[in-house]
Amino acid sequence: MSEEAKKESRGVPAWVMTFADLMTLLMCFFVLLLAFSEMDVAKFKQLSGSMKEAFGVQSEIKVRTIPKGTSVVAQEFSPGNPDPTSLNQVRQFTIDSNRNTLDALDRELKEIKETREHARRLRMALLDEVNEGSVSIETEGMKVIVRIMENASFESGYADVRTEFLPVLDKIARLISNDSGEVTISGHTDNVPIANDRFRSNWDLSTSRAVSVAHEFMKMSALDPEKIIVTGHADT
Repeated sequence: MSEEAKKESRGVPAWVMTFADLMTLLMCFFVLLLAFSEMDVAKFKQLSGSMKEAFGVQSEIKVRTIPKGTSVVAQEFSPGNPDPTSLNQVRQFTIDSNRNTLDALDRELKEIKETREHARRLRMALLDEVNEGSVSIETEGMKVIVRIMENASFESGYADVRTEFLPVLDKIARLISNDSGEVTISGHTDNVPIANDRFRSNWDLSTSRAVSVAHEFMKMSALDPEKIIVTGHADT
């Protein structure tokens, strides 16, 4: 029979490597803790005294300045001292801004209310014409729009206001003469094309109609000419 093979030594147990890795990780952990910490001088002196007594150190080492570690957490997240003045200024700015917004809304609502009231007065003064369909009154935001039907105010192809419609213009002129806003007179025509010696196109005719109404307004009331805007829109 052959001799039994010699048993080889198994070497270092496997758990030793795991233990070494664990110790390395723990050492790194404590190094990081030290790096992120701030050293207390008083505690350091007390600890050094205890270590001196424990190990029999006879000479005293004076600790003048202990270098402190820099704490990234403390630098980035340390609570700052609030500035009451700045906070008050921000608060005051916010209050003033809100107050200005509310004031602007109040003014706009007031103007819209006044516009609707003005339209109501015009509608009451021109109630017969409104019921006949020759005049319509409506509001658009802060504007009062008075629409005059062409068949009631102008002959087709002409720019002179009908004589029987002048009293209606007189009512409108007296009602708007004291208004502070601008008065825009927009002329329109029917869809019949026109081109003659007096009117080259429907644009000319519509503008001339608006000018005729403007002249009647200024004759009938003290309406400021600088407040009047005349536009022509042809058959649109």
